[in-house]
Amino acid sequence: MKHQAVLQAALACVLAAGAASHAQAADPNKEKCFGVAKAGQNDCANLSGSHSCAGQAKLDMDAGEWKLVPKGTCATMGGLSLAEAKAKFAAKAAK
Repeated sequence: MKHQAVLQAALACVLAAGAASHAQAADPNKEKCFGVAKAGQNDCANLSGSHSCAGQAKLDMDAGEWKLVPKGTCATMGGLSLAEAKAKFAAKAAK
């Protein structure tokens, strides 16, 4: 019985994450900006996979955390694109 409850909870999380990412991607005037979220103010899952929910960032300006910002403002805020954040994350992991 516990196994079924775990599977149902996992499925619910996957569906919720899919709905959230779809809702965020639906706004063409916004973009993901990595490295600008303050602790507890990220919008969703981080690059390291240590959490999959909004508001769980532990550090300010962590390159693995992101927020939705108005399109075209990320670079001026000192943020990173997904590709830049992944490269920085990979370089840090390789050390």
